[in-house]
Amino acid sequence: MATENGRSATKVAPTFDVHNYIAQYKGRTRIERLLLIGTDEARQAAVEEAKQGKDVGLYQAAVSALRVSPDIAWIDGTNKLVKAETDRLELELKGYKNNLIKESIRMGYDDLGQHYHRIGDLLNSHKAYQRMRDYCTTPSHIVIMSFRIIHVSVDQGNWLTVQSNVQKIRNAIHKNAETEKIQAKLSAAMGLAQLASSHYKDAALSFLDTDPRMIQAKLDDPNDEEAYNEIITPNDIALYGGLCALASMTRTELKTRVLENTKFRNYLELEPHIRRAISFFVSQKFSSCLSILDTYKSDYLMDLRLYRHINDIYSQIRSKAIVQQLVPFSSIRISILATAFNTSEKSIERELCDMIESGSIKAQIDLENGVLLARKGNERQRMHKEALEMSKDFKRCMQQATLRMETQYAGLEVRAPKSQGMGVGSLPSQGGFGNMMGDILSSEGNSKGKGLRSGGRF
Repeated sequence: MATENGRSATKVAPTFDVHNYIAQYKGRTRIERLLLIGTDEARQAAVEEAKQGKDVGLYQAAVSALRVSPDIAWIDGTNKLVKAETDRLELELKGYKNNLIKESIRMGYDDLGQHYHRIGDLLNSHKAYQRMRDYCTTPSHIVIMSFRIIHVSVDQGNWLTVQSNVQKIRNAIHKNAETEKIQAKLSAAMGLAQLASSHYKDAALSFLDTDPRMIQAKLDDPNDEEAYNEIITPNDIALYGGLCALASMTRTELKTRVLENTKFRNYLELEPHIRRAISFFVSQKFSSCLSILDTYKSDYLMDLRLYRHINDIYSQIRSKAIVQQLVPFSSIRISILATAFNTSEKSIERELCDMIESGSIKAQIDLENGVLLARKGNERQRMHKEALEMSKDFKRCMQQATLRMETQYAGLEVRAPKSQGMGVGSLPSQGGFGNMMGDILSSEGNSKGKGLRSGGRF
């Protein structure tokens, strides 16, 4: 494993076709994914992609990764074009401000923000979009602005801003046919932010809730509103959602929320190996599940959004599988566990020790006999505790029953007449609490010497 520019770059060649894989994406993420793959073919493709745009910094990063000399003439020419375009857009925006036309100012900031984004100046792009807020006059303007900020924030890795703007859009829109088009994008963006924060259960729920209409998007059509391939593709949703669900959900949840989910089923068809892995896990065929995941691990290490988390996700999936394997047994030989998980006894012993120390399993290892023993609780103490709880519950019930009997015997129970509701004028007149209220109401200003009457003792 090599490291370049703060990223892990595997030397293993990908098992997928790089050209077909990268064709799903567009924009900045396309070049970043090529650089992360790290092969000479991918780096050369990244250089060619960068030269088609105006991001000089990204082009220089691609050239540096490929270890070739940069095209100085292209860099100088692009810098001049960028400066001229920036000056023109800023001059236009200044004119709009002088005319005090809010819609023109909003569009001016929008054009400037997109320009900065294309040239790789993400900070100024973010600032331009934020300044649009004062000139947004309709909910649709707020939606456009927030989606622009989400796009820039994803490229920046500013995930808190992504989450806040997703919520802002959800608060701004109302349920109708048009809003259904953007719900898939909102769920996908929120899932990415939660995945980046290692909140795997929340990320899984967001991806599972993503509307399948994104699957029908034409990825090569820039005018297709369903496409979101500058951020994420349907295959990514299946991959991220499936792995996060495996790492964070129980077998029952995997069956009901993933395999039986009519929305997510369409995504799983794009990544059938993920569906098979989940099915094996639900069926307690843990060895087959882990074998599938290990086969594709090298590819997952080349994924821009996943490579930082893949080891943690795999560790959680494996720990869950081991725990589930131990549930039916009070004791089990370590050699059987090693065979079941296709590893050596020493390796599984280390895993079991780590899980015992972390509290994932309550057990102890008999190294002499090579047996894992489930740690049983103190049954005598548990029975004593349950008996005490039962006695407290019985005492409380008896006290409540006695209180009710004494209340009835003392005539303090208030009953409303059948013909009318409760009220001061409808209190029963036969002794007890009704007479007490009558005494209080009839003795205003002359209460001395008159006490409350009770029908008996309490």
